[in-house]
Amino acid sequence: MKALILVDIQYDFIPGGALAVTDGDKVVSVANEWMPKFEHVIATQDWHPAGHQSFASEHAGKNPGDLVDLHGLPQILWPDHCVQGSHGAEFVEELEFPPNLEVFQKGTNPEIDSYSGFWDNGRRANTGLGDYLKKLGITQVWVMGLATDYCVKFTVLDAVSEGFETFVIRDGCRGVNLSAGDDQKAFEEMERAGATLV
Repeated sequence: MKALILVDIQYDFIPGGALAVTDGDKVVSVANEWMPKFEHVIATQDWHPAGHQSFASEHAGKNPGDLVDLHGLPQILWPDHCVQGSHGAEFVEELEFPPNLEVFQKGTNPEIDSYSGFWDNGRRANTGLGDYLKKLGITQVWVMGLATDYCVKFTVLDAVSEGFETFVIRDGCRGVNLSAGDDQKAFEEMERAGATLV
């Protein structure tokens, strides 16, 4: 049994959004092409409370891209994005989701960020996604979305570590690229961990 995981295809991550990924909107048509091939489609949704501590605005004198220690974990600071209930947190409306779509929200704890669709960044709390997939008898996951070098990468690494056969749909991913080439490095890291790039 296989499932498709669409990572954070939300308005704040596409051009015009608060944390826009270059060409992020290009993944929508790829997602629409792949969704009908799967009986089970899951979407992860970045869903931050206002004032989340990963926001640069919560740290005096700090800017997006700065690195801080957040409760013992290294944390890149981001612009305010995907705030619960905001337009930026909504899924891009051109996505042709199936009626049985399952949504897993992440980043809901104001004190810890959560790039992966499975676990927060400290692996202190999980979203329930792993248990949900196992309950369905899913053994294989296909992953795409935004952004390659953060939420896609950590979702893929966790999928592999949870024992799923994991495939990454390359043309359905785009990177933030805080440093040039971060997306390519992320693909290489996912492959080294045991994921298959398609």
